[in-house]
Amino acid sequence: MSRPVVVAVEPGSAAEVAGLAVGDEVVSIDGVVPTDVIAWQLLLDEADPSLEIVRAGSAVQLDVSKDAGVRLGAEVNAAIFDRVQTCDNHCEFCFIYQLPPGLRRSLYLKDDDYRLSFLYGNFTTLTRFTELDLERVTDERLSPLYVSIHATDPDVRSRMLRNPRGATSLRWLGALLDGCIEVHGQVVVCPGVNDGAVLADTLLGVLDRFGSLATLAVVPLGVSSHQRESAMRPHTAAEAAAVIDLCEGWQRRFLDVLGRRLVFAADEYYLLAERPFPDASTYGEFPMHEDGIGMARAFEQEFWAAAPDAPDDGNGAPQARAPAAGFFSWVDGAPAEGYRAVRVPGHGANRSGEVDAEGLPLSLGSLPVNVPVNVPVNVIVSRRPRRVRPDVDRPIGVLTGTYGAAVLEPLVTAWRTGAAASEGSGVPDVRVIEVSNRFFGGNIGVTGLLAGADIATTLAGEPQGHRYVLADVCLSGGRFLDGKTPAELPQPVEIVPTSGTALRQLLDAAVRSESARASGNEAAPHPAGAAR
Repeated sequence: MSRPVVVAVEPGSAAEVAGLAVGDEVVSIDGVVPTDVIAWQLLLDEADPSLEIVRAGSAVQLDVSKDAGVRLGAEVNAAIFDRVQTCDNHCEFCFIYQLPPGLRRSLYLKDDDYRLSFLYGNFTTLTRFTELDLERVTDERLSPLYVSIHATDPDVRSRMLRNPRGATSLRWLGALLDGCIEVHGQVVVCPGVNDGAVLADTLLGVLDRFGSLATLAVVPLGVSSHQRESAMRPHTAAEAAAVIDLCEGWQRRFLDVLGRRLVFAADEYYLLAERPFPDASTYGEFPMHEDGIGMARAFEQEFWAAAPDAPDDGNGAPQARAPAAGFFSWVDGAPAEGYRAVRVPGHGANRSGEVDAEGLPLSLGSLPVNVPVNVPVNVIVSRRPRRVRPDVDRPIGVLTGTYGAAVLEPLVTAWRTGAAASEGSGVPDVRVIEVSNRFFGGNIGVTGLLAGADIATTLAGEPQGHRYVLADVCLSGGRFLDGKTPAELPQPVEIVPTSGTALRQLLDAAVRSESARASGNEAAPHPAGAAR
């Protein structure tokens, strides 16, 4: 078991006053050895905790003076201090098996740990769940959790997981729901395996046995070019349409019986079937946004609500729903507040206004630098010093994945038309640049799985001197999945929050700058953080 190591201490906090320092290893808190960041926060939530630490090889005791409920003001280097509960399933559709070689080792770790489900929204199959786990979850109210269902038929589920415990482990799902734990379910649909009649039977099983599930996400199988299972293949457009029809039919049944839709098909299905997305109201509060359910409608809603003259519907602007900064972010560090990483509106990372050592929004696993808290989120980085033209009158290229391009293109086109109608010629050229995912290959088209190498290849063929914008969901700890950083790209990029609000504000600011330049009212500024 490793000890939690302090990686950041908040100035003026109880931790700093007590003398806690970066690099300290925490052995125990009030005599209790914490096994994970959940226990860490619960123990430190008490008044006047006593910490036993190791500093430079010597044991030190620190007595912290603070009231109950007051934050300690320190962050540690990991979410799990004992051992991550690894997955002993051998699912043929598992994406970990489809990763290319040569990535950092942590990305290849398969977890099936309910703690990471609670902390980061990872999905667990519950095949390694125990009575002790159930007791802790219900006693400490570790909610919500995220459970991979895939099929409610025991034989189908055990075959899909390639684990005989898969036939019985859903009993824990029932126990969690009986304990009033909020649980979100997921079905990864594999064509010819658990679609069609099997999927219909699964939805019937959910209604019959697990009707108190918060939501059920039905998502398509992702198949990379590194897939070694010959039976696994992408959906056809007709199969995607069939999944949509089945889910929407069952939504009506769930509405009749439970009073809510419960099941939702992923956005990817609508893109593949070339069907319009359901209305935003269908998704309620977008509880499965990070699983690709309603993400397109949420982005669109944020984009139009961010307009300066957007009508007020009485409910205020929609909350920005930026996903966690980067896929696999859980492997790189503990969340900011001990539980799930704080979603700072319009930021997409876990601390407001802070950047890491490379000038990127501070994300999980990053180490802070001493900078003012009002540093702009939009930061330009480049591989070598160069003079950058002012933002004014510079064409803008929005870099995104295949699915992102399908969502962004109509939004940007409609915005450009409206801006031109109101501003005349003072509208910069804006285009959506699709980045093909050659790193993973196959049908992988989400923006969050773009690798630095593919972005670099795309940028190398784009004109010099334009503004290039990239969503921060591509990054974890300031790095792409292949280990590259934005500073290694062949052209400067602006890393912006993954939200419709952020994109709309950037585009509107470009129009205002151009209008000001055209009227001669102000000089064009350099973009914040630009290399000069």
